[in-house]
Amino acid sequence: MKAVIQDRYGSADTLEFRDIDRPTPAAGEVLVRVHAASVNAYDWHFMHGDPVLARGMMGFRRPKSPVRGRDFAGVVEAVGSGVTELKPGEEVYGEADGAFAEYVCAQDGEVGPKPANLTFEQAAAIPLAANTALIGLRDVARLRPGQTLLVNGASGGVGTFAVQLGKVYGAEVTAVCSTRNVELVRSLGADRIVDYTQEDFTRGGKRYDVVLDLVGNRSLGEFRRVLAPTGTLALSGGGVYEGGSVVGPMGLFIKRRLVAPFARHQRLLEISARQTKANLAALRELAESGKIAPVVERTCPLSEAAEAIRYLEVEHARAKVVVTV
Repeated sequence: MKAVIQDRYGSADTLEFRDIDRPTPAAGEVLVRVHAASVNAYDWHFMHGDPVLARGMMGFRRPKSPVRGRDFAGVVEAVGSGVTELKPGEEVYGEADGAFAEYVCAQDGEVGPKPANLTFEQAAAIPLAANTALIGLRDVARLRPGQTLLVNGASGGVGTFAVQLGKVYGAEVTAVCSTRNVELVRSLGADRIVDYTQEDFTRGGKRYDVVLDLVGNRSLGEFRRVLAPTGTLALSGGGVYEGGSVVGPMGLFIKRRLVAPFARHQRLLEISARQTKANLAALRELAESGKIAPVVERTCPLSEAAEAIRYLEVEHARAKVVVTV
């Protein structure tokens, strides 16, 4: 099968489009014929092996998983022993390392039926990004109707879903983005928009019940300055930044752990976005009801996946970039 392979850490130039053996599903796994896969900051971090401290999970000298890609949508080709809910021929979506390929093996618990009203390209844009927003707002911040929410990085993959979910949960949403993305986030339902090229949201005097940070470009002190006395800061740190860092966004997480016990009534938390069947089902219901909709900026063929990641890195793509297989 064709796949996008990486044998060493580095830029998009290290990615190769070549033939490898098709995987075979083990017990508890599902083999999916991939129709589409989306690009995430996750792929950029694994491509660069950045930050260095995370290489214990990624692989010290080279990527443990040589095939890039994480989100996918496609059709079940075969299932391993113990898989009972999914059948060959069923349209599915989910997460698994190695999605930039014609076939991918995924854990049964991270695959679910695809939203019936979406194309494969649209469905592939949902799993990682929307799940991060869902867990960040629903589970970590416990966002409630009537609260004020600020989304830092509102035009990115996670941010576009966070703005929509903020409205689903009844919050007043302030979206931080650049000038070129103002109309996009407004169309997603944001009540107020801060153009960071014109205004510094940390110096505006307004405080928020929940601050969702998806960029990691501000200090902990700046975030706390705009947080209500009993507010919640939810840190994701999944953005693309200048590579070569030892700690990267983990530095902000380390500071959070040191400061959190002394933050009085403010809650300073991190988002750990593990995918589950229950979350995929919740996102499918939200998509089928029209409450959330993926925004796909552009698509490209699998053979151009390296260019898609380079575009994410250099141009700071808005919403999602999708690779078609």
